[in-house]
Amino acid sequence: MKNIRIDNIEVVGLEHLSSEDFEREMENGGRFVMYSYAISILIMTFKQPTSIYFVKGGESRLVKGLPWTGVTAVLGWWGIPWGPIYSIGCIAGNFAGGTDVTRTVAPAVRQIEERNERIRDSRAKARTAKSPA
Repeated sequence: MKNIRIDNIEVVGLEHLSSEDFEREMENGGRFVMYSYAISILIMTFKQPTSIYFVKGGESRLVKGLPWTGVTAVLGWWGIPWGPIYSIGCIAGNFAGGTDVTRTVAPAVRQIEERNERIRDSRAKARTAKSPA
């Protein structure tokens, strides 16, 4: 699967999976997850969601979110009053495994991949029709 964007949010982790591998991973417990992070600059604090991450069955959702937890732990606390509030929320949510968005994202990924397969098939048919017999 190539890079996929859903509602202008990048889906990370599908790059090296075929459609069959994706379906197998979903059957084995694969999940789509978003994490959050907070960054404070002087008195301003920004809380942001991450890209959507595909976590394969058997992989830890907590471990996948550790980079964002680290960013928040270092850069999130410094804005008063929202820095500590947002940081605690982000860290707690990331330690809980992030926000599971599988019910929304998995059908969209399947739909995009089906469309891409139809496009690839029609291009292949067009190439074979153009080639001399």
